[in-house]
Amino acid sequence: MAFCNEHFLELQGAYLFAEVRKRAEAYKKQHPDADIISLGIGDVTQPLAPAVVEAMTKAVAEMGRMETFRGYGPEQGYMFLRKAIAEGDFKSRGVDIDPSEIFVSDGAKCDTGNMQEIFSDTAIVAVTDPVYPVYVDSNVMAGRGGKFVNGGYERIVYMPCYEECDFKASLPVHDPQIIYLCSPNNPTGTVLNRKDLTQWVRYAKQTGSVIFFDAAYEAFITEDDVPHSIYEIEGAKDVAIEFRSYSKTAGFTGVRCGYCVVPHALKLETKSGEMVSANELWDRRQCTKFNGCSYIVQRGAEAIYTEEGRKQIQATLDIYRNNARVILEGVKEAGLHAIGGTNSPYIWLSVPEGMTSWQFFDFLLDKAGIICTPGSGFGPCGEGYVRLTSFNTPELTRTAVERMKKALKEIK
Repeated sequence: MAFCNEHFLELQGAYLFAEVRKRAEAYKKQHPDADIISLGIGDVTQPLAPAVVEAMTKAVAEMGRMETFRGYGPEQGYMFLRKAIAEGDFKSRGVDIDPSEIFVSDGAKCDTGNMQEIFSDTAIVAVTDPVYPVYVDSNVMAGRGGKFVNGGYERIVYMPCYEECDFKASLPVHDPQIIYLCSPNNPTGTVLNRKDLTQWVRYAKQTGSVIFFDAAYEAFITEDDVPHSIYEIEGAKDVAIEFRSYSKTAGFTGVRCGYCVVPHALKLETKSGEMVSANELWDRRQCTKFNGCSYIVQRGAEAIYTEEGRKQIQATLDIYRNNARVILEGVKEAGLHAIGGTNSPYIWLSVPEGMTSWQFFDFLLDKAGIICTPGSGFGPCGEGYVRLTSFNTPELTRTAVERMKKALKEIK
């Protein structure tokens, strides 16, 4: 008889977004004529940019000819894309990142979940609360969580984020080895400005911690004092790994492409005191477990960095930014407190008094035909909030807001 990995048994219920989907499908089954609008799971609705489609179409044609066909690609990503990333995402902001520090993948979710593999299984992990569930669940699967007690895992350090502190976490009381930060934040929509990030980098250098910096939503930043990359902060290459995604930036949720940056300067320590390269460890992991993102997809991603591609991507991002503004203004008109939406595609909404997050989920679904994401699914500090996304179409977003305002009038 084979034994299971019992760390999986410590996971709490279904994965949050799977549970949201399950409940929404159950409702639709009971109400087949219901007109449901999703502002819940952050899937995009706008089509791929023409420059991306053109590049991918050309790449498909190449794959159909003997002289230009390609088989296995480099596990780290094709150099043409890694160079475009280094130039377009970093050098353009005054940051020097070498292409050999960039690893192309099938998305930031996989990278943020897998990066913990190159760290000790006894490493102490710190996460903000509320938090993107993958950060916690992937470490629980690896055995770093311990038992689930009183709403949290006993071995994970939770950094509470409260409304009175703008949903920003204080530095940990106990020094962890891994710190997950997300800015713009999923789910709260808050951002870390230059002063905030400088404080975190200094802390990591003092304690020997490594920051996992999730910048999947950096394209939505509009304010000047908010860094798009943690490497805009001096010394960050010594202590930080950054994760990026094309899912929300360029509509690649169904295409799958992202990347992470593992600087050569970042070193990890062995039990014997030897210093080893995190970049080399991750490279070895990827070569063993990953066959690389497809050539066709990477050509599409490369097109994002062309002049025409950038213009087209910004036009799409403007649609989602305007949706966020419409949602934010609408819920405030309805008398509910909300943040986010300015530098983020997410709006973090306080639920009406007397309701839990899941109760408000049921209320919006039943009374307004709207799917949201309950804040409690992101951690204990998320109770009393829900997350709304700006990724639906402008027409359906406006309709959802009007429905929500009308439904909320009934409970006042």
